[in-house]
Amino acid sequence: MAPIPFPSAHSSESSPFAGLDLLSSAVVLVNDDLIIHYLNPGAENLFAVSQRKLLGQPLDALLGKPPGLVEALKNALRTNWGYTGQGLKIQRPDKGELNIDCTVSPVDVAGVKLLLEFRPIEAQLRVAREEQLLQQQQANRELIRNLAHEIKNPLGGIRGSAQLLERELADPLLREYTEVIIAEADRLQDLMSRLLTSHSVLRPSQLNIHDVLERVRRLILAEFPRLSITRDYDTSLPELTADREQLIQAILNITRNAAQALEGEGNIRLKSRVARQVTLAKRRYKMALELQVIDNGPGIPEDIRDKIFYPLVSGREGGSGLGLSLAQSFIDRHQGMIEVVSQPGYTCFTVLIPVTGRD
Repeated sequence: MAPIPFPSAHSSESSPFAGLDLLSSAVVLVNDDLIIHYLNPGAENLFAVSQRKLLGQPLDALLGKPPGLVEALKNALRTNWGYTGQGLKIQRPDKGELNIDCTVSPVDVAGVKLLLEFRPIEAQLRVAREEQLLQQQQANRELIRNLAHEIKNPLGGIRGSAQLLERELADPLLREYTEVIIAEADRLQDLMSRLLTSHSVLRPSQLNIHDVLERVRRLILAEFPRLSITRDYDTSLPELTADREQLIQAILNITRNAAQALEGEGNIRLKSRVARQVTLAKRRYKMALELQVIDNGPGIPEDIRDKIFYPLVSGREGGSGLGLSLAQSFIDRHQGMIEVVSQPGYTCFTVLIPVTGRD
């Protein structure tokens, strides 16, 4: 049976399939010969293909021939019953293997007989992992924030008492002890202030993300002059509405962490790209900025890899463990997310920040 022509859902609101364009999940419609009639934008994004090239093509041009799928689809056509397949493996050209769940529903609209809805298993696991991570981080931040408030007041009293005691001591050797008390109280006060910084008020404005990256680049090179920083920018990226100072501080903390891991010598690559149809903590966005900080250092120790964004967790001797925690807090406040992949010789921090409204 030849495919029945119809207006593209992407170009005409009168198409019977136009409403499927709004779904975040991937949807493919086929006729009774398993010929593709329609792919929504979610399917184009998931399978990294265009609808125009696949309309009128057999379904196996998109999916290949996963074991049991074709038989299940033919059975669904014959019995007019739905079907759910789990853990299907799809090989995408140049994109690697994709593990998906597939739900098949019989329909009868404009020559279409089956509606196939696909959900990548990795995406479902990622959403669940992000949600759990956000809850853990929020709980940790609230705990640290409350502790910081409780600690700041006694520190002020300790410092003031040490100053008063210092004035009463005639022996310079004894004053050295009060100086140590004052210095350590100041250090702890600074630490508490930094723990509370992530709760400051947002001051959003229009900005170019590459101005932020260039500011970070200059600051890092001034601090680590033997470091090499490579720029890999997509100059067509749209402007972003964000708090400039918080965004600079977040990217600076991530980049400084990479520079410290390299001990000031090595290469860091700053990369910017656009990401489309992004899901962040169960929210779907049409477009997001994807920023990556990549280094060729020793990698994050495996025992702290899953806790690297927690407050006071550091893989470096003498580190405060606040830099990445604050970076995560600032990006969270912009409805974004930070991910990290690390192994010896390669560590990549990826920052995703939405630039358009939710779908």
